[in-house]
Amino acid sequence: MGAFVKIAIASICVGYLAVKWNGPSFDPESLRGARVLVTGASSGIGEQMAYHYARFGAQIVITARREKVLQQVTEKCLSLGAQKALYISGDMSTESDPDKVVDFALEKLGGLDYLVLNHIGVTRFAMWDGDVDHVRWLMKPNFFSYIQMAWRALPSLEKSKGSMAIVSSMAGKLSNPFTAPYCATKSALNGFFGSLSHELAMKKSNVSISLITLGLIDTESALKAVRGIITTPAYPASEAALNIIITGATRQLELYYPWYTYVMNLIKDWYPSLTHHLIQNALNYDP
Repeated sequence: MGAFVKIAIASICVGYLAVKWNGPSFDPESLRGARVLVTGASSGIGEQMAYHYARFGAQIVITARREKVLQQVTEKCLSLGAQKALYISGDMSTESDPDKVVDFALEKLGGLDYLVLNHIGVTRFAMWDGDVDHVRWLMKPNFFSYIQMAWRALPSLEKSKGSMAIVSSMAGKLSNPFTAPYCATKSALNGFFGSLSHELAMKKSNVSISLITLGLIDTESALKAVRGIITTPAYPASEAALNIIITGATRQLELYYPWYTYVMNLIKDWYPSLTHHLIQNALNYDP
């Protein structure tokens, strides 16, 4: 790696730290009593977000497919200090459940202050085999349900001057091998909600949208999918969850977590050959 490239990357890292250091301050008390809907909350990042919101004294509705696990998560949320913790099971690949979940939260909480969309559909970590039907299906939970829920919740969020947090991925910014269908859905999320964020700002809306770009997180499902293939270290789900919550609460436009996602996003256009080298050499693949 040339000296100029090293200097450029070091400068980017310094800039990233400066932005983080000078970011808006977070007041935990601002979340006390806040009305929150978190999707994909039976495990992983969503579960950890539910626990953090509970510690802050929020009122929470969580959703995922597994009802029994959701019940256990809500019980723990109440023990951690949530003012209210409710659950509703839902399958985000259906047309009806996204609306059903939002309507449940609005009814039980009397409105929403935060909508945190975090769920994903199941897909293989493998080279694409030409299965167009799977890509079409994956768009339902990973993209269409997001825009459906956002639209359903928007009037309530307008009234409360609320926020949306849209949990995306580095795969939506920078294409990776073995994730073609997943990359497509996350790219769609970034494009749609990036555009919607502009439109809301132009209309002087009360609602903020935070786009969340995540790298590899140490959730059970992620680690199981990439075991033996990816050499990149995984970062803690609890820390990722807290960063997402703070980003939404402080109404920041974007979050990159962990730090290397910010660096990779910047250098992908400046040094595409270097970016391709880093991506491909982070994988154990023998054809």
